[in-house]
Amino acid sequence: MLRSMVSRATCYEVCATFWDHTPSYFMKNDQKTAFLPKNISDSIPFSSKNLPEIYNKFSVKHDSMEAKMMKQTIDICEHKGVEGEEIFCATSLESMVDFTTTKLGKRVKALSTEVYTKEPTPSQNYKIESVKKLIANKLVVCHRLNYTYAVFYCHISVGTESYVASLEGADGTKVKIVVICHTETSKWDPKHITFQLLNVTPGSATICHFLPEDHVLWVRSSKNDTLYM
Repeated sequence: MLRSMVSRATCYEVCATFWDHTPSYFMKNDQKTAFLPKNISDSIPFSSKNLPEIYNKFSVKHDSMEAKMMKQTIDICEHKGVEGEEIFCATSLESMVDFTTTKLGKRVKALSTEVYTKEPTPSQNYKIESVKKLIANKLVVCHRLNYTYAVFYCHISVGTESYVASLEGADGTKVKIVVICHTETSKWDPKHITFQLLNVTPGSATICHFLPEDHVLWVRSSKNDTLYM
């Protein structure tokens, strides 16, 4: 889900309008690649200049779709972010936690979208039961990328807000969804696919999207564990 909103609109208003009128499908990913231990992942090259060596190590044919997928992931990790954005690709759980705690402090909490059903959900409309805005003014968002083992693209963006919404589908399916809103997009590439899809220009609107189940939002956790406004 991608959605734009003007500054006067709330996340609740925009998201409610979207899910009331747009059927959504929350797909459960049961075929997840696993993290490698840090000592092993650190010993494996992870750069475009070492692609032939990487392909050989994992017995991947150089002209295969898997090779193309791996190259695309490494290209994403080597791409420079927008001004003010910090980027890190975590190739182990330990490195993800290390990056997060370095940026946010030792007390952190991980949040992800959760679909409370074991069965595949149909494409359907959802109604919002509640929306809570997180207190955190600094966030680390980690997106799972396609690779032979688990790799997450983690970044800290300037001008980002986050929300947790509770949804109920037409069939009764309950979903807890993490929503990220980018309030500062003026320095994004004008050719970014998001602007084309939403028919807006850099800096003209807040861009919101939800995180799939296997992506992670990291926030600071207070001593009393208060996360929401």
